[in-house]
Amino acid sequence: MQKKWIVKPQADKELVENLAESINVSEPVANLLAQRGIKTFEEAKDFFRPDLNKLYDPFLMKDMHMAVHRLELAINNQEKVMVYGDYDVDGTTSVAMMYSFLREKINNLYYYIPDRYKEGYGISNTGIDYAAEKECTLIIALDCGIKAIEKVDYANDKNIDFIICDHHEPADEIPAAVAVLDPKQSDCEYPFKELSACGVGFKFIQAYAQQTNIPFVDIEHYLDLVVVSIASDIVPIIDENRILAYFGLKRINTKPRIGIRAILDVAKTSIGRLKINDLVFKVGPRINAAGRMEQGRYSVDLLVCNDKQDAVEMAKKIDEDNNDRKWFDANITKEALRLIAQDSNHENKKSTVLYNPEWHKGVIGIVASRIIDHYYKPTIILTRSNGFVTGSARSVSGFNLYKAIDKCKDLLENFGGHMYAAGLTLKEENVEAFKERFEEVVREQISEESLVPKIEIDGFLSIDDIRSKFYKIIEQFEPFGPGNMSPVFVSKMVKDTGYAQCVGPEKEHLKMQITDNNTNKSFPAIAFRQSESFELIKDRNEFDICFSLEENIYKGKTNIQIKVRDIKELNEIFHS
Repeated sequence: MQKKWIVKPQADKELVENLAESINVSEPVANLLAQRGIKTFEEAKDFFRPDLNKLYDPFLMKDMHMAVHRLELAINNQEKVMVYGDYDVDGTTSVAMMYSFLREKINNLYYYIPDRYKEGYGISNTGIDYAAEKECTLIIALDCGIKAIEKVDYANDKNIDFIICDHHEPADEIPAAVAVLDPKQSDCEYPFKELSACGVGFKFIQAYAQQTNIPFVDIEHYLDLVVVSIASDIVPIIDENRILAYFGLKRINTKPRIGIRAILDVAKTSIGRLKINDLVFKVGPRINAAGRMEQGRYSVDLLVCNDKQDAVEMAKKIDEDNNDRKWFDANITKEALRLIAQDSNHENKKSTVLYNPEWHKGVIGIVASRIIDHYYKPTIILTRSNGFVTGSARSVSGFNLYKAIDKCKDLLENFGGHMYAAGLTLKEENVEAFKERFEEVVREQISEESLVPKIEIDGFLSIDDIRSKFYKIIEQFEPFGPGNMSPVFVSKMVKDTGYAQCVGPEKEHLKMQITDNNTNKSFPAIAFRQSESFELIKDRNEFDICFSLEENIYKGKTNIQIKVRDIKELNEIFHS
């Protein structure tokens, strides 16, 4: 698939020179900082040296005083309390954190994760009924609830109060809860709006700790759960999230909780040098797998576990769930690609909508993302569940998927989501009409620009400029994530030293040793799923690459490795 390279605007030359001098770094490094909005010595200091003392006052968040007061009442009166959360990583880590914090303070404490297949996303009447059965008088909801107006009313009728900790966009009407903690509320003056739900829950714990004179050091260990939520929920790793993620990673790399350690063990991953990507690809999917394949509460069971042997057994179980998830994911993706290959008109379509009633509901969102990797179009994968057709939708850069689905709402039972991801439910007899309507809407609204995948590039870097000192400084830009991605560079007129080969189970990856005519240095390089470029790069032909840098540890030896994002013939670079 052809990708468009877009070089970001370079920072003002004078600013770069002054910044480079003031913090004693090279101008390429100073340019990277300036592109991230860092222009002064003090801003650079805050960036490179995150400080827990720079966390915002949690009482700046709307309703925080009421939330803390209601929790104090529940603890002082020993009320029965339920902690309720969604079945994904953000929800289960939030529940595990809040439950762990409260279990020594409340004698009758319960947690509840809804069944993905029977109850669906968010607050359910079934969950509220369970709380009533246990005689709970307070539910603390995390990662859900901001739009649960009817459900909160239902709980109020049963004399059950709600405290909502959410981070999703609110509607015009807010549920009638005792307190609603969501920095995205229009009248909330909290200075950072992009917390994960687990981050909002942590601010609640921080506020309670401040109110009751619990030292911060006694709650700092919960940051291992917070960073897993930040990594997995793909929130921007800037501002307060950067501080939380930095110290969360530090905790995981020194003293992770028993449950996280058990997950890392089954993933055959050592602590000490873990990065955000390790959480994204090794920890998050395993926590998610329980909710996809069985019950999300199994992940909470593991994350709150205090017995090492029990944790080992539970981690093995969710690892099996993850293996099952990968099997379904791989096989459904293959089936979906076969369906597309059989559709002679797919090349002319602006969208991809596929339906198979037998596909596993728990992985259709992942499959939608994988199809976009092959065919860069807004994609919806549909299956059957509980008498209806249900789907997961994923979008491409610049296209508002939610608005497109809204144009088809008369064919749907319900839908929800945002610009780049959505879920929907419809009757089976409406599937074909929906496919046609969605394709019409996408064709009318999408630009040709949005149908071409793009790679944003920070700047140019020669092979000779790749040095250990340079890489060590780039490492200090971590933790990487949205808002602070790993820098991507372009090197022109590079070549393989002559030993390039296709590797991987299906020879789908390209392994090289990259150099150019201006240096005697060369670096190992890996280009995942780019074996089709072998003909272009063989025989020491020159070509252009865009890439990031990473460490490769092999047999105890650490080297800088070039991670190739894309390969092009010698040609023009597209500027933004």
